This record gives sequence, C-alpha cells and structure tokens, in this order.
Amino acid sequence: MAANTRPGKLGILAGSGDLPGLLISACQATNRAVFVVAFKGFANEDKLGDVSHAWTDLAAVGKTLSYLHKAECEQVVLAGPVGRPSLASLRPDLRGARLLPRVIKAGGDDAALKVIIAELETEGFEVLGADDILSDLLAPPGAMGIMLPDREQTVDIDRGIGAAMALGRADVGQAVVVQQGVVLGVEAAEGTDALIARCGALRMEGRGGVLVKLKKPGQERRADLPTIGTATIAAVADAGLAGLAIEAGGTLVLGLEKMAVEADERGVFVYGIPSHRLT
Repeated sequence: MAANTRPGKLGILAGSGDLPGLLISACQATNRAVFVVAFKGFANEDKLGDVSHAWTDLAAVGKTLSYLHKAECEQVVLAGPVGRPSLASLRPDLRGARLLPRVIKAGGDDAALKVIIAELETEGFEVLGADDILSDLLAPPGAMGIMLPDREQTVDIDRGIGAAMALGRADVGQAVVVQQGVVLGVEAAEGTDALIARCGALRMEGRGGVLVKLKKPGQERRADLPTIGTATIAAVADAGLAGLAIEAGGTLVLGLEKMAVEADERGVFVYGIPSHRLT
C-alpha cells in the first residue's frame, strides 16, 4: 500500500471501522512514529496492534490533548466515525465542558468537526486528512468492477447528485437513495447503513435503485470524508439496490480490490463520479 510520508510524529484519534488500522499499518511500513488516542465505545482494540496508545472518553478533550502532547505528536489525523452520542452519555472533562457548547451550537456534523479541528490547531497540531497519508484510498473515476450503471441508473445517479448536494449544503448527510427518479430516502443521523436498509424496504418493483454518496459542498476534507468498503457493498446488495455511485477523488475506498470482487460477485456496480459531473 502506498503511503505519503511526512515529517513529525503522527497522533491518530481513532473511532470505529478499519481506517485507524490502515493508518497504523502505513506508519509502520514507513517507520513513522505514531501514537493512538482510542475513543471508548467506538475504537476497536483489534485494529490498534502493538502501537503505543491510550483510551479516553470522547468528551474528555483535555485528556486527549494531554496524551497527544505527552507523546510529542506534531500532526494529528481523525480516523473512523464516532457518531453523535446523547448528551446524557457524555462525560466531559473541564476542557470538554468548555468546548461542548460550541460543538452543539455548530449544528451539523461538518460544522462541529471544524470546531474540533480548530481546537487542535490552537494547541499547535497540524491536522491532516486520512488521504494525506493514504492517497491510494481515494476512489478513482469510473467503474470499480465489471458492472456499469445502465441508462436508467445513470439518470438516477444524476438525480441523486442534485439531492445529495442539497442535503450536504444543509450539513445534514452525505447519501441518498434514488430509484426510477424517485428519492426513496436521505441520510440523517441514522447513518448510511440504516439508510440503505430503510430504502430496501421502500424499493419499488422493477430494477434496483442507486445509493449516491458525496462529500458535502465546502466540507472540511480532513474529517469525515465519505467512506465505503465491502460492508457497504453487502448492505447495498442485501437491500436489492442495483449499485452505488461515489465521488471520485472525494471518497475513501477501504480495500478497493476486495470491494470490487465483492461487488462483482453480488452483481452490483460501484461507480466513481468524475468531478465534471458535480459542477
């Protein structure tokens, strides 16, 4: 796996999923010093391997910053989703309690992440995106398997692009499902997997439907880029959808070759939307 090496010890703020482990592997492959702050209830211990790490609560902002400073991290990357826990479940420390009202006031996920990134930068950390380290994870344009969208599905993709961009401008979600020109559902707090399952039940007779997933217009690229992998393919296929379309150069694909094989075996297409179709 190709990795872009950059100077400075890297601190990984680890949420759920495979991305933290991929970043750790990239650092180890290039002998780059790395330290992980793993968020309780989200990060998977199996993904951390044998690297130096510490566990903390999501809202323990002061403790997280202290860990990063003590580990002498110079750069920081946010890796993996953490969702939005209920306010009652949060256990903020003093620094977290001061930051929390600004995060709440921000509203949408992207606005909230911008507040968090600004806080990290105030502490002197350079905040990177996962694609700064793993550029080969970015989706290429065109088909990522043998299946291609047909004419009807191409129309649905165009319809989905417009709907997803409108949704993103409101900082609500990144994904929509369209079938035969009808928007079956849009992503909100439930996440993409729940959206897919919900729209599987709403699907009309006839050929599938299409999941369209884009980064939000003006989105902070260093956090929460749209991400897909084999689990996304399985969810799309199980819901009876025909395929998915994602933003080329703006979506992280975890395990492209394995995902393409899964898509071919399940008979669904994965299509990278070129930038000129998004303008």
